[in-house]
Amino acid sequence: MSALFPLKIRGAQTSRRGKVLVGPIDLDLDGAGVTVVIGPNGSGKTTMLRLLHGTARLTGGTIEWACGTQEARHHQAFVFQRPVMLRRSVIDNIAYPLRMRGTARKAAHKQASDWAERIGLDHMLDRSANVLSGGEQQKLALVRALITKPKVLFLDEPSASLDGRAMREIEEILLSAKQAGTRLILSTHDFGQARRLADEVVFLLHGRVHEQGPAVEFFEAPKTAQARAFLKGDIVE
Repeated sequence: MSALFPLKIRGAQTSRRGKVLVGPIDLDLDGAGVTVVIGPNGSGKTTMLRLLHGTARLTGGTIEWACGTQEARHHQAFVFQRPVMLRRSVIDNIAYPLRMRGTARKAAHKQASDWAERIGLDHMLDRSANVLSGGEQQKLALVRALITKPKVLFLDEPSASLDGRAMREIEEILLSAKQAGTRLILSTHDFGQARRLADEVVFLLHGRVHEQGPAVEFFEAPKTAQARAFLKGDIVE
C-alpha cells in the first residue's frame, strides 16, 4: 500500500454561492502524530476538515496526497461532532463499515464485539444505538471509524458537551489509535484537550491558516498577536 503522506495543500479553498468559506489554505502535513485545529467560533475549522477529507467541494487550489486522492479517501474516516447513529443495534452500527467492504456478517460481528468490549459497550450489543447516552454514542462512532484501521482519522470536536469521564475515555481511545499508527487530525475548542493530545497545532482565523507549529512551541510562545490573544481568552476578530 502506498503512503498517504506528505499531504500538500496549496491555495485550497471551498466556496458556496460565490462566498469563500475557507481558504486559500497553504499547509503541509506529515504522516505521524496528532494535528489539532483550533480557532474562534466561525473560523472554519469544521469546513477545513471536511475540505481535506473530501466532503466539502474544492473550488480552488490543490490538495495532494502522496498516493493520490482516491486511494487516500479509501483509507480515511471522519467522526462528526454530533455522531450519526444508524437505526440499528450497537453491534450492527460498529460492524457496518466492515459489511460495506464485503466482510462476512459473522466475521464483522466478531470484530465489532471485540471493539465494543474494549470501550465498555459489550453489555449493550443488542440495544438500539439511538438510545445510548451522548458519551456512549461518541465512543461508538469512534470505534465504528477505527474498525477499518484507517490511516487518517478526522474528528470534529470529538468531546463537545461530554463530561470529564466521557472525555477521558474518548481521549484514551484516540491515544491508542495514535499509538497504533493512525494519523489524527481534529478540531477542538478545549485548550486542555488540545494541550493533552496535540503534537502540532494549526490556528485558523477567518478561514485561513494563521499559524502552524509544534504544540509545545505554540502554547508556550505563539508567534502572532492574534494567537496570543486567543489563548488568553480574548475575543479575536
